[in-house]
Formats: sequence, structure tokens, C-alpha cells
Amino acid sequence: MGSNVPPRRQQGVGGPHELYFKNLSKQKQIMEKNGNNRKLRVCVATCNRADYSKLAPIMFGIKAEPQFFELDVVVLGSHLIDDYGNTYRMIEQDDFDIHTRLHTIVRGEDEAAMVESVGLALVKLPDVLNRLKPDIVIVHGDRFDALALATSAALMNIRILHIEGGEVSGTIDDSIRHAITKLAHFHVCCTRSAEQHLISMCEDHDRILLAGCPSYDKLLSSKNKDYMSIIRMWIGEDVKPRDYIVALQHPVTTDIKHSIKMFELTLDALISFNKRTLVLFPNIDAGSKEMVRVMRKKGIEHHPNFRAVKHVPFEQFIQLVAHAGCVIGNSSCGVREVGAFGTPVINLGTRQIGRETGENVLHVRDADTQNKILQALHLQFGKRYPCSKIYGDGNAVPRILKFLKSIDLKEPLQKKFCFPPVKENISQDIDHILETQSALAVDLGGTNLRVAIVSMKGEIVKKYTQLNPKTYEDRIELILKMCMEAASEAVNLNCRILGVGISTGGRVNPREGIVLHSTKLIQEWSSVDLRTPISDALHLPVWVDNDGNCAALAERKFGHGKGVENFVTLITGTGIGGGIIHQHELIHGSSFCAAELGHIVVSLEGPECLCGSHGCIEAYASGIALQREAKKLHDEDLLLVGGMSVKTEETISAVHLIQAAKLGNAKADSILRTAGTALGLGVVNILHTMNPSLVILSGVLAGHYVNIVKDVIRRQALFSAETVDVVVSNLADPALLGAASLVLDYSTRRIY
Repeated sequence: MGSNVPPRRQQGVGGPHELYFKNLSKQKQIMEKNGNNRKLRVCVATCNRADYSKLAPIMFGIKAEPQFFELDVVVLGSHLIDDYGNTYRMIEQDDFDIHTRLHTIVRGEDEAAMVESVGLALVKLPDVLNRLKPDIVIVHGDRFDALALATSAALMNIRILHIEGGEVSGTIDDSIRHAITKLAHFHVCCTRSAEQHLISMCEDHDRILLAGCPSYDKLLSSKNKDYMSIIRMWIGEDVKPRDYIVALQHPVTTDIKHSIKMFELTLDALISFNKRTLVLFPNIDAGSKEMVRVMRKKGIEHHPNFRAVKHVPFEQFIQLVAHAGCVIGNSSCGVREVGAFGTPVINLGTRQIGRETGENVLHVRDADTQNKILQALHLQFGKRYPCSKIYGDGNAVPRILKFLKSIDLKEPLQKKFCFPPVKENISQDIDHILETQSALAVDLGGTNLRVAIVSMKGEIVKKYTQLNPKTYEDRIELILKMCMEAASEAVNLNCRILGVGISTGGRVNPREGIVLHSTKLIQEWSSVDLRTPISDALHLPVWVDNDGNCAALAERKFGHGKGVENFVTLITGTGIGGGIIHQHELIHGSSFCAAELGHIVVSLEGPECLCGSHGCIEAYASGIALQREAKKLHDEDLLLVGGMSVKTEETISAVHLIQAAKLGNAKADSILRTAGTALGLGVVNILHTMNPSLVILSGVLAGHYVNIVKDVIRRQALFSAETVDVVVSNLADPALLGAASLVLDYSTRRIY
């Protein structure tokens, strides 16, 4: 996990506390409507170690607000079985009072035992619910125990809040999960896809909350500097971080025989791979007993490279997977929670086949040979990936508590279904306000460092600007600080951050997120890995690209280039840059230096460029070049004309040259025309090379050059290229919008 933790920001006006008190009166009104300021009585029922990791953060949240809630905890299922670790003890260790313990598991670990366990739970639960008389029961996930809970509560006219509905995995769990969805009155889902599935299943739009996974609140706030002691305790004294494996594999109830065979092949592959491995016992589903027999047959519990355990406390488990070299198996934990740390995952078989995953997950769908699994281990072990927040941003519990407070007990209990046609854009938080999918955009310029929250529609919701520090250390520290501040503020602004996009000068390897070398305008900025520290600190995926490429991406998504197959963007600013879109895709080139358009040579004997060459477009038409010529005129007393004045301490710049030209200074006008002609000749070369249908001039000087460029094209371009459109960009901030589009395009079009 990242070690770059900024100081906690003080809460000021508009912070979470103010929002809390603003909503307090509304919530009190609902409570009064519910009758005599009565607290909401919430029953949380937990069945196993996995669902407790998701429910515990909610339980802590409920317990922390006794003025609003009464909490009753019911424990059943495998929590109470010694073979599965007696995991009810961790609930007691978390200082929760367990109201009722229900022994509901019929041993046998086969299909019939699962059915009998559901029946036994249905027999025992009515008495418990009659005694507790909860206002609402919180049910998690897709286990057979949860189905019994939901069935009992629904038939007893008790409201049900279902956590993690709408997701797709690939086994009987799907059917159980969707069955609970139809019984539940309220839904808390973790991803936008899950939300859309719930809507497609005709659930009431107003009763769906896209909150994220509650366990991510714990994952993303977990900072344990003493993780080495946890690794030593569970793996061994001589084990280093990133040099061990965590294996967690469960039976697939729809194909038990194959899943047992796959588990056997997995263990064989792990033995051959010869790395220290922590193996967790499978869950209580049908087939688990046979899987345990396979472990014992292969001597896993006594093998020097293996530790086999029934249960690891969640806080310690987090540290183990965060620092593992790889996680392997078919647990939902692998495809969901582990992505928060960028740890490599090998997902085996079909149990999680429908899950959304980050790029850290390698799927081995047909894990039918030891060699396939071994190959996957060689591919994944020891890698690090960008941290993924597909399943949450660490703020699920506050949203869920807000949701619970809004429940009106006077409303009819009978569920309403919303049949097609399905509305669009109906994702909403508890105040029925659209939570906007957004990106953090970072622009590293020669002078300023800017960070912005940018919405899917290209709206800059909030922008932060600081001077760009001169040293690498100060610059990285400031980027992290500004990004942290923006990410925190995004929660208050109702924006869901999907990732971070960075626009920077210089040559960039976008695949690795590394600035290979920079322009002279940004010092100490070569061979810089931007992705890793920012991804580790924010737990977000990070994309990096050259500022010219970002400008082209901004035009493709938000500007004149939208829907255009082939176009070129030229930035006219301090320097000259650009980006090329060919067949709707950005061109990077074999060594990431495509579209260095400012360094197209238009004269063999022209002025010297910052790149060391002579006669580049940038040496004629950039802001720096115009400033150089303006200073020459000023030194010769040829710059100022009537109506102009320059203060003694004022720095001469391109602005003065342009002002002089407008006031009739012939020499200044000639310099601007020469600059525009050089730019025009460069554009002609681009037309003859790429043959785009559109050229977009962007930046502060674009408006001064556009007519000159069009004139040069008419005089110099081939007839077949003359029809090109040349326009000035209408985007206010292409660098930030382009950085945002790196995130928004990738995050929303990705298919797993």
C-alpha cells in the first residue's frame, strides 16, 4: 500500500460536518413521521466470515449513531461451526452484543445438506424475528443462509435492505442473489453495472443506492506499518513482502466434480511453483468436504511451503493480500477487494465469470491442466498493477446510513416494480441527486500545476492551481496533496472519481505511466514514474500522456473532433505541440514521440529552437519565440507605438508584440505573419503526410494564426488537401479536459 499519506485536511465551511447538520433536520422530520422520534430498529444477520467483512463497517456505523438506530445482531450459519473457525468470536472481539445465535447448518457439505440448512433456518428464524420486531433486516449477498433470512423477513412483513444485489458471478449464487433482490425492499449496490441490472430487473429506482462496497471503507483506510509482523505470523519468519501467495478456492455447486479436480490441479501447480503459500479452507458449500480431503491427501497442512488455516481476521487478511506476490483461486475477494491494492490475481474457473474486474486479474477459465495454472503463476507473480476502485471509493457507509435514515416507515410495505421502458440517468444518491461520474485531471505546465474535478460531460466542477515547483520531490508532494484534497472534496460535490489523468510536457510512455524525458520548461522531470506513487496514495487507476496528445483527446471527446475519423490538433502556447487522431485513435508512435509537431522543420537556416535544431515551427511561432522577437524590437526602441506603454519592471512578452501589431506597428505585424506562415507551412506538411479532414488550432495564439494558416494552405497545399477545415478550438481548457478524457473514455468503454 502507498506510503504517501498527506496530513488530514481540516474541515471548513462546506465540509462533511456541515452537510451532516444540514441533513439532520430532514432526517428528524422523517423520524417524527415514523412516530414519536422513535429510533430505527435494525437487525443485521451475518452467516459467515465473508459477509461479516462487508457488514461490519455498516454495523460500526450504526453503533456510532445511537440517537438514530438500535442495533440487533443475529449470528447463524458457518460462524458457529468449529471446522470453519468459530468466526462468531471475531464479532464479539469487535465489541458487538450478539442477540441470538442460531445453529442452522446441517452437516454433510452436499446439495441435500444445503437445502436442509435453508429449511432449518426457516424453522428457527420466525421466532427470533417475532421477538426482535425489527423495522428493517439487512441481508448481504448470495448465500443460501441469506435466502432463508430474506424469505422469513418478507413473509413476516419486515422491510429488507439487500447489500450487493445486481452483481453477476457465474454459479447458483446468481440465482440466489437475484431471488433475494426480488424479496428486498431496498437495495445497496457496489457498481454502476450492478445498479443497471437492478433497474433492468424492474426494481424501484428510488430504492436503489449506488454506494460502493462497505468493505472498501476499511480497505482504503487501512494503514498498518507493522504488516511484516502479520506476514511472519501467518506465512513464516523468513518471508518477504511480494514473495508469497494467498490461495482461496471454493467449490462450484453447479459442477462439484470439476471444481474438486481444479483444486487438485491448483495445489499441484502451487507445489511446483515452490513459493510460500497461505491456503484458506473453502467455505461450507456442497463439495467443501471433498476439497479438504484433497488438501490432506496432498499433505498441504504439513508441507514446509504451505500454511493451511480456517480463518484470518479481516484486518490481518487485508495486509496479507495487499503485500502478496499473487492471490489465486475463485473467491469473490480476489476479483473485488484485492484490486484495491493492485495485487496480481489469478481467477480460476467459472465461479466469478461475470464479475467486473480490474486489470490486475488474469482469468484462467478452463483451468483443466496443471501447466495452465503454472503458466498463469509465472505471468502474474510479483507484478504490481494500478489500484482499482471499481467496487468502491471508501465512502459507502456514510451513504448507507443516510439511506437508512431516509426510510419512511409510514410508506406502504408492498413493493412496487418499475416495468420497462427503463428511465435513463437514474443513478441517484439518497437525496435523489445524480452522483456524477468524474475524473481527477492534472495538468503539469511550465509555470503552473493544476488539478481539476471534471465530469463526464466535460464540466470542470472545481479547479485548483499552484505554481509548479522546481524540484522533483516538491512537485510529487504537491501533486499528491492537491489530488488528495480534490478527491476529498469530490465526495462533498457528489462526484464519483473513476481515476486520475495526467497531462505533462515531454515524451511519455503511456503504457507504463512514465515521463521518459521532459522539455526544458519542466526541470527534474525525466525517467519519472507518475503512475505508481499516485495510484498507491489514492487507490485509483492513473493514466499519463503528453499534453499535445491530451489536447487531441479533449477535442475528440468534447470539441470539434467529436465524431471525426482523422484530425490533427496543434497547440500554440509557450511552445508548439499537438496530437494526431487517425481512424478515431490517438497515434503515439513506436517510441512515443509521434505528433511532435512543433519540431517540424520549415527552414534550414531559421532561428535556433530549444530542441537544439534550427528552423522548427516552435522557433518561429511559439510564445517563447514571439517574446524573443518582442524583446529585440524593444531593445532597439522599435516595439512601442502610440497608445502603448511598458512599466520599468514589466517583462516584455508576446502580448506586447500582438498589441503593437494591432496598433499598426509594421515590424511587429511582419513578425506575426512570419510566425503564422511558418505554422502554416508545418500544417501543409502535416496535410501531405496524414491527410486529415480537420485541423484544430488550440491555445492562446490560435486566433491570431488561423487566417494566415488558411492562406498558406490555399497557396502551398496540393489541390487534394485544400479542402481541409481549419478551425480554432472552442474548448476553454483542453489540457485538463484531455487528461480527464484519458480516464473517462477508458473507464466507461472497458469490457472485461
